Amino acid sequence: MTRLSKLAETLTGSEIVKLGNEIKVRVGQGEKIYNYTIGDFDPNIFPIPDELKADIISAYEHHYTSYPPAEGLLELRHAVSAFIEDKFGLHYNDNELLIAAGGRPLIYALFRTIVGPGDKVIYAVPSWNNNHYVHINGGTHCVIEALPENNFMPTAEEIAPHLSDATLLCLCSPQNPTGTTHSKSSLEHICDLVLAENKRRNSDDRKLFVMFDQMYSTLTYGETHHYNPVALRPEMKEYTVSIDGISKAFAATGVRVGWGMGPAHVIGKMKSLLVHMGGWSPMAEQKATARFLMNKEAVNRFQKHFKAELEERLVLIYKGIMALKQKGYPVDAIEPQASIYLTIKIDLKGKKAGDHLLEKQSDVSDYILKAAHLAVVPFYAFGADKQSPWYRMSVGTCKKEEISSMLGILEEALARLN
Repeated sequence: MTRLSKLAETLTGSEIVKLGNEIKVRVGQGEKIYNYTIGDFDPNIFPIPDELKADIISAYEHHYTSYPPAEGLLELRHAVSAFIEDKFGLHYNDNELLIAAGGRPLIYALFRTIVGPGDKVIYAVPSWNNNHYVHINGGTHCVIEALPENNFMPTAEEIAPHLSDATLLCLCSPQNPTGTTHSKSSLEHICDLVLAENKRRNSDDRKLFVMFDQMYSTLTYGETHHYNPVALRPEMKEYTVSIDGISKAFAATGVRVGWGMGPAHVIGKMKSLLVHMGGWSPMAEQKATARFLMNKEAVNRFQKHFKAELEERLVLIYKGIMALKQKGYPVDAIEPQASIYLTIKIDLKGKKAGDHLLEKQSDVSDYILKAAHLAVVPFYAFGADKQSPWYRMSVGTCKKEEISSMLGILEEALARLN
């Protein structure tokens, strides 16, 4: 075959999408699988808000089908500004906000704006796609192996030794894939390190920026609270670009409306990149989202019901896994804090299914899929070690009435091992 660019020849696809496609084939062949792999929503279980749907239809009926402004509709940026001020106490001006077709174009544009060949990027694993974005930009990977005892969140102590020559620090809270969050004190400590590092650098030195992915910021449960670096340390506004949108907050992954918030000069360069990419959110969806976000009653009503449904599923599965642990099976879970994910541990390496030895973690994944009909995403798909026994379980497509049977079949599969 004809050789392509170095990037094309070395780029790998999404491990999560690959796994999801394999599951779809098996389901299409008639196999019953409890598919908890994809970080998406089944619209038949979790439809978008009725008001947002009506607003989208109305926008198309009124022929809002032309190109939107490169930075996003002014009315949408105003609505986003009001929304984030109400939710998080943050204020951003029009030129500090950028609208795009979901979070991905914004993250790509941010990396292209901040990271050049050889620039050091700090990120923890497991985490979503940071490894791919660093590779695409020719950056230098600085990887922190987050630990289960810290709920797989990177700590200030782990980050500190790497800051002196770094260009970008990638943080995500609530975290994909773990469903866990940075505590207030932990994030404050990290912010203080970043501020001290930037103060240490000379005026003509490049500064250290933070990408703060908070796409799941509204989906927190129980006593868990979401914190943003700029809300905790206002001086961080000069160095932080936050990524957010409606995809997860309103089960609107396919509607494609996201926003970035950050320093005007960074946002301006990201806008220029989006112009060349054409990564805009559609005009009609922008019109509708602007109208919907200003309808606080509808927003709050949807969020209350939506969060309760997600939390119920997460807690039911968590309790079921912990009950299996109490019975002596080698499984575990981290209590759900946020997002649509549950972190579970399935530690079966060294056990036998009949005469077949589960020698590697991939053997464990295959066994769970075949014997328990359970599809979950191994943490290695998020950059962790290939032999990690931890998995992401997504409840975005989960039917409550199937949870009990799923746990029962899982127990049967575990009981057959020796």
